[in-house]
Amino acid sequence: MPIRNSPITESSTSRFVRINEKDFDLQLHYNDTGSAKQTVVMLHGSGPGASGWANFNRNIEPLMAAGYRVILLDCPGWSKSDTVICKGSRSELNARALKGLMDTIGLDKAHIIGNSMGGHSAVAFALAHPERVDKLVLMGGGTGGVSAFSPMPTEGIKLIGALYRTPTIENLKRMMNVFVYDTSQLTEALFQTRLENMLTRLDHLENFVKSVEANPKQFPDVGHRLGEIAAPTLVIWGRDDRFVPLDTGLRLITGLQDAQLHVFSRCGHWAQWEHADKFNRMVLDFLTH
Repeated sequence: MPIRNSPITESSTSRFVRINEKDFDLQLHYNDTGSAKQTVVMLHGSGPGASGWANFNRNIEPLMAAGYRVILLDCPGWSKSDTVICKGSRSELNARALKGLMDTIGLDKAHIIGNSMGGHSAVAFALAHPERVDKLVLMGGGTGGVSAFSPMPTEGIKLIGALYRTPTIENLKRMMNVFVYDTSQLTEALFQTRLENMLTRLDHLENFVKSVEANPKQFPDVGHRLGEIAAPTLVIWGRDDRFVPLDTGLRLITGLQDAQLHVFSRCGHWAQWEHADKFNRMVLDFLTH
């Protein structure tokens, strides 16, 4: 691989693509680190102000150093991608966006890493296009449905809903303080960046609320179809996840054909950020063996 003279940045990897297929006509934003023999696509979660870069900035460099091309997709309705009102399955909408991106840039197959909503979207893509998936890594998401042990909606999901409706720094801090286990990692700079991302695209927030009003089940339960997925899958969860309880992860490894589970203690809903070093080593070992 060529030696990089400067660190990778969000702006240097920023790309746009127009997907025009039947009723799907949206401009999508993505980050792309360049060519390599194998590609890892990373799909972010659904929190207000989320983006591929914000979710995975602690995980990009190790994958690149190991020889992978890394692509971060901003799903429709987030960050610099076009806004959208989704009246059906958002998991399937995001899967269509991913297919459109891969088709346009000529990417036949990829490893897919999905966090929360990104996990749901990765599973939807694997169900629709199994031949285009190499390996899957799912954190804090992958199938919908209720928890057998935690009241639904969970504390975290309620706080996300409040933040979408009233995007203030106070509501952001309330949400983020249950998003991670160790809140000492949350800095004022992180809060301000996330707040700016939210307020820059109020249309995204308004349309997400309209989407939920039109269809409360944006991420339908596909537990009954998990057995169709043969791709080797690494499921990673936070023991202290207050958004999507751990028993959802157990449902994944019960249903998937070829899955393993790792649980981090002292970890909330953001495993790839809260335990980045261990997460990166574990994912690289999984992808290469």
